[in-house]
Amino acid sequence: MKTITDFSKLDLNKRYTYADYLTWHFNERVELIKGLIYKMTPAPKRNHQNVSVNLIGLLWNHFRNQDCKVYEAPFDVRLKKTKQKNETYTDTVVQPDVCVICDDTKLDDAGCIGAPDLIIEILSDSTAKKDYNEKFNLYEENEVKEYWIVNPATHNIEIFSLIDTRFVSLGLFNENEDTEKVQSKLFPELQIELKTIFSS
Repeated sequence: MKTITDFSKLDLNKRYTYADYLTWHFNERVELIKGLIYKMTPAPKRNHQNVSVNLIGLLWNHFRNQDCKVYEAPFDVRLKKTKQKNETYTDTVVQPDVCVICDDTKLDDAGCIGAPDLIIEILSDSTAKKDYNEKFNLYEENEVKEYWIVNPATHNIEIFSLIDTRFVSLGLFNENEDTEKVQSKLFPELQIELKTIFSS
């Protein structure tokens, strides 16, 4: 398969697979959702990065003596509902801001194949719609057990838990409304003070 080194050579109306994705060698970062290309934004703003670094540190410290692993973008997560023997037929590759994976059989040198246990997306103006729509539906469909959407601008976090086959909101946790901590349902011992997440 031919190597693509110029993003402009891709047809954004065409559907691609992970096999195609592996041939792309250009500077732009992209995600592949059900075969369609989503170009990722330029480097995130400082506030986004502060939140990301804080979360990574807090989660790493919590899980460091456990079997779960914590990863941050760029880190390829290949999702697929169909049981293809050859994973190159996978048509979805995303790069969550933060993810926690407790099943090490899902990990390989390329990243993760299958749903992480916990995914965290940190909103920006350009990604909010995708994080609440396309990615929300995608993570629900692939049975991600817990999904956090973090808003650095408003200092709040909404947590969704997979109950049966649907995401159910556990609430909107807002630092500015006397909410001191956010707690995971999936990992009950994981309780984080909101101010430590949003501190700059």
